[in-house]
Amino acid sequence: MPTTRFDALVVGAGPAGSIAALVLARGGARVALVDKAAFPRDKACGDLVGPRGLQLLDDLDIRLPPSLDVEDMEVVGPSGRRVRLPCFEGLTYPGHAAAVTRTVFDAALRDAALDAGALAFEGRVDEPADHPGRLDGFTTDRGDALRADFVIGADGAASRVASAAGLVDANRVLWGFAVRAYVDQPVELPVIVLWERTPWRAFPGYGWIFPGPDGRANVGIGIGTLADRPAGAEAVRALPDFLGHLGALGLLDLAARTSGRPLGGWLKMGMVGTAPARGRVLLVGDAAGLVNPLQGEGIAQAMGSGRAAAEAVLTGGADAAARYRRALAAAHLPYQRITAAAHLGLVGRPGAVAGLGRVLTAPVVGRALAGGWAVFWNELLDGAPPGSARAVAALATILGGALTARTGVARWLGATVPERSAADHLSVPSPAPV
Repeated sequence: MPTTRFDALVVGAGPAGSIAALVLARGGARVALVDKAAFPRDKACGDLVGPRGLQLLDDLDIRLPPSLDVEDMEVVGPSGRRVRLPCFEGLTYPGHAAAVTRTVFDAALRDAALDAGALAFEGRVDEPADHPGRLDGFTTDRGDALRADFVIGADGAASRVASAAGLVDANRVLWGFAVRAYVDQPVELPVIVLWERTPWRAFPGYGWIFPGPDGRANVGIGIGTLADRPAGAEAVRALPDFLGHLGALGLLDLAARTSGRPLGGWLKMGMVGTAPARGRVLLVGDAAGLVNPLQGEGIAQAMGSGRAAAEAVLTGGADAAARYRRALAAAHLPYQRITAAAHLGLVGRPGAVAGLGRVLTAPVVGRALAGGWAVFWNELLDGAPPGSARAVAALATILGGALTARTGVARWLGATVPERSAADHLSVPSPAPV
């Protein structure tokens, strides 16, 4: 079979992979962008692109496809109390998010990458190709032999690239699973629901009902499973009961029809358990675990990591992996260290989760913390405008950093994300169990 050689092979044409391919192609690289699916295709997601994601699109002069502007968010606590989290315009990002279906959004980003010069391939990466000492590419199940100087894994939480390159310790990964459906009902505000199926026994995750650009609502539920992946099936089983709970809260008309079948997908959160880069292999988006451990956002982080990986390849050469790790450390390390440790400490403790949810949504506490909660929870402290919300989020970051500095999560991230001497030649490190 003929072999085609590229400067970079990007596996996965979601937001992370398409942005990586676009930046590489604009920089003059010869890029292959391969995905197992024919586009347009759907993905399980809440369909919200956060402020940082919108700013990145603007920075790269990418036109956002038809969408719906979304500003404040409401959180409903286990007792039914509600807190409205304000959306602030930042110094480095806009004061709103956007609702856009992944079918439309992902296809638009992929088209932009192809317009920039990336070459599209369809197929599932199958056999990895080894060059002495490194991963050299893949052969797809369609028979395409794709070889490249750099391989960027943008192929999701269960990344084939990550496993082929030996970059994952699956026993440490903070796994999650989410399932969503569309309901033929418009909603005004995005709502996060902290749910207790029985009093003081919180569901180990959260549910949502978000507005959509087409007049439908995006409804779903996500669960944290740690390393116990079979536990993800509980999200699917719980979805009908959660829809009933939304009806009891007055957030959903139970007479509204569900559009299509529910769709589920895996999440890999907090960067724990995955080395994001080594040698000439770089992982981006879900493949690198770049999902917010507190609220499941991943699109903005995916696009940001795709851009950072591409820029590291274009400017770093043999030092690309080190440059990319440093970029991730600067952008995400303090936040991920705190929130991944919190996630690990709370999943499996339904009473503690229930108590925390009740406290945060209590009337006095909720009103006092709402602004800072919005900034911290959405990883928006860097670039937040001066004021009380920024001060609260900064205090949470300082206290959280102090409380988590000696955790196994901190040791893992400290060993794998920042640059270390000779790090490219090490296997995935094994610090104390997290």
